[in-house]
Amino acid sequence: MDIDALFASPWGALAIFALRIVDVSLDVMRVIFAIRGKRGVAAVLGFCMALVWIFAVGNAVKHLDSVLHILGYAAGYAAGTFIWITIERAVAYGLSTVRIISRHGGVEIAESLRERGYGVTEQSGFGRDGNVEIVHVVVQRAHMAEVMAIVDRFDPQAFVTAEEPKILRGGSIAARTFAVAPLAKMIAMGRSRG
Repeated sequence: MDIDALFASPWGALAIFALRIVDVSLDVMRVIFAIRGKRGVAAVLGFCMALVWIFAVGNAVKHLDSVLHILGYAAGYAAGTFIWITIERAVAYGLSTVRIISRHGGVEIAESLRERGYGVTEQSGFGRDGNVEIVHVVVQRAHMAEVMAIVDRFDPQAFVTAEEPKILRGGSIAARTFAVAPLAKMIAMGRSRG
């Protein structure tokens, strides 16, 4: 079976769906790396994404009379977006600058963060309702849940902002740790079922 015959068949809609998942995922990755200043990686991803996109859209346009092909194209775009955002959240690549403004728990938050290896800067400030404690920390995005759990333990009403730093020089950042235990548990559950 030649490639044109394959794309003309109902399997072509499935192929277009899969190609769209790949090209949207590559595009999301390209944007993430571009925002983080990784021009070379972003350029390579952009090249690959454009090749896959041209192939997918070219074959979808050839079969505009097929509802399956149109749905495959649109559904692939949606699925690619959903899949990549899910993966990106799980991987949590990169850093976050976290600012915590607390009326009564800033010192305890800072000490607890330091005990876990984070570099923390504290300062005092004055907010709308009086004195506040301001805590600054740069963490791996994968550690945000741990940081927020510490904040919630000492001051659930603290005002917290997080953003990606554009420039990073000096200071102290806790090394990234990967959650191996949940992965091992999933693998073990799969083996026990099989």
